Amino acid sequence: MKIDGALMAATPEASGALARELEEQGHDGVYSFEGPHDPFFPLLLAAQTTKRVELATGVAIAFARNPMICAQIAHDLQRLSSGRFILGLGTQIRPHIERRFSQSWSRPASRMREFVLAIRAIWACWRDGGKLDFRGEFYTHTLMTPMFSPGPNPFGDPRIFLAGVGSRMIEVCGEVADGFFVHPLHTPSYLREIALPALERGLAAGGRERDRLEVCCQTIVCIGSNDEEIARARNKARAQLSFYGSTPAYGGVLEHAGHDDLHPELNRMSKQGKWLEMNGLIPDDLLDEVVVSGTPSGAGARLRERNGALVERSGLGLYNETEPDAVVDLIRASR
Repeated sequence: MKIDGALMAATPEASGALARELEEQGHDGVYSFEGPHDPFFPLLLAAQTTKRVELATGVAIAFARNPMICAQIAHDLQRLSSGRFILGLGTQIRPHIERRFSQSWSRPASRMREFVLAIRAIWACWRDGGKLDFRGEFYTHTLMTPMFSPGPNPFGDPRIFLAGVGSRMIEVCGEVADGFFVHPLHTPSYLREIALPALERGLAAGGRERDRLEVCCQTIVCIGSNDEEIARARNKARAQLSFYGSTPAYGGVLEHAGHDDLHPELNRMSKQGKWLEMNGLIPDDLLDEVVVSGTPSGAGARLRERNGALVERSGLGLYNETEPDAVVDLIRASR
């Protein structure tokens, strides 16, 4: 099982040094995310300071952009990283797409499927020199003059990973993507009973085999050298879960875990700005299902036991309350 680390530098200019540190610690990949900063620029710096790790957006918001923009950025990052780039895409939720990005929202699963197919059509045009003639319901790309074509990528087309929580989006991932990002808010039973069967249905719809696709299980991991440090890390994770749980898109995960009433209450409190109070609503049994915690070596062994038989890679959402180098022991124990 590959282990990926989060490229969440305090400032964009620190991304290169952090990526090099993650590589030296033994991570197999590093992933950025779309938060306070653009997800692509940190990977540009990471491409210059690393040699081995794969570099992924985990994720970039597709619907804040268009297929041509994503195709071009991904093509360039694939070249600049010598073939190590993964274009990870996600939908975000309707309020953010419409009110933060001022873009259109409709039928997200169908739109994402077409988004991926459009990118592949653009890359094929650049690679093979044929006419660009993609005509879809949401996106149309029919103009590509030689002046604006970068030509074939010497490292081949990047892989595309999709993030999904609901069954329909996961099916789309299985049908058209090269990889699947499992959202950090999940339980092992949700992964086994809901997510992976949906992925198999998508693979079947696309006439594809399971070995054509890589699953990255993004997992919250809390480590410390003693009980006090572990408890501090777990409390930070509790705050993250309360934020995720307040979002309607993730309510189904809580229901599957037997906490049907938790999402409505978290959602209500989030609208009132009661972020600190929300943390106390996350019960220990739910925290234990979602989060891996312990000493570095203990948490690594639990991560291997939890994910190793189900997925090809684990992305660490790490809360480390002990020495920074302890993550090396975590990674070694997870192999």
